[in-house]
Amino acid sequence: MNLVQAILMGIVQGLSEFLPISSSAHLVFTSNFYKVFANVPIQEQSHQEIFFDIMVHLGTLIAVIVFFRKDIWKIIKALFNALKTRDLTDNDAKLGLFIMLGTIITVFIAYPINKVAAFLVYKPEIVGALLIVTAFVLFFSEWLSKHKKSKKEAVDLKTSVLIGIAQGLAALPGFSRSGWTIATGLFFGLDRVSAARYSFLLSIPIILGASMVYPLVEIDMSEIAGYNWKAIIVGTIVSCVVGYLCIKYFMKFLSKFSMNIFAYYCLIVGVLTFIFFTVY
Repeated sequence: MNLVQAILMGIVQGLSEFLPISSSAHLVFTSNFYKVFANVPIQEQSHQEIFFDIMVHLGTLIAVIVFFRKDIWKIIKALFNALKTRDLTDNDAKLGLFIMLGTIITVFIAYPINKVAAFLVYKPEIVGALLIVTAFVLFFSEWLSKHKKSKKEAVDLKTSVLIGIAQGLAALPGFSRSGWTIATGLFFGLDRVSAARYSFLLSIPIILGASMVYPLVEIDMSEIAGYNWKAIIVGTIVSCVVGYLCIKYFMKFLSKFSMNIFAYYCLIVGVLTFIFFTVY
C-alpha cells in the first residue's frame, strides 16, 4: 500500500459508494489492476489492504452523515419523542424504525455470505459477472418505475424489509449496495430521490458497524503499528471529500434523470473486466 494507490482507491471509493456501480467491485478492480501493472501476483488481500478498505468506507460514512445531518437529527429526536409518548405515528420516527429493521435484516442476510464475499475479493472476473447482473437490475427497475402510475415518497414496512434484503445481498462485490437498494425502492413505487435518500440513510449503521467490529475481531492489533498510516489517512480523507461531492450532485442528477447511464456503465465495465481477468 503506497500513497498513490491510497489516493486512487480513495477517489474510487468516494465515487462508487453512492453511485449505483458497486464500490466493492471497483475497489477489487482497482487493487487487482494495480497489481497487474505493478507485476504483483493477484492473491488474497493482506490485513493492511482489508483495513484500508474499511477506512475508506469510514470516510464515505462521514460524508453521508455530514450531508444528511439534519435528517439524522430529526430522526433521532422523533425516535426519542416516540419512546416518551409511545406514539409511533410520526413519519420521522417510523423512518428511524424502518432503518433499524432494515439494518437487522441486512446483517442476517450478509453475515452468511461474508466468506463468499471475502473470497471474491481476489476473483475479479466473477465480480465483473456480478456487476453485469447489477446492470440488468438497474435497467429493469427503471423500466418498471416508468410503468407505475403513481410514486410515493415515504417508505413503508414491506419496502423497508425488502430493501434490507437487497442491502444484505449487496455484500457480494459487484452487487451495488446503492444500486440494489435504490432499485428495490423503485420496484415498490418510491421515486428516485426518496429511494436514494433512504438508501443512503440505511447505509449509515451497517458501515458504522463494519468499521467498528471488523478491526476488533479480525485485525491483529500488533500489526497496526507497521501499517502505512500516511497512505491510510490520506485515502480516508480523499474518500470523504469525494463522497460528499458525489452525494450532492447524484441527488440532483436523480431528480432529473434515470439510472440507465449507470446501468450501461456497469454492463460495459463488467464485461470488460470479466474478459480481461479471465484471459489474464
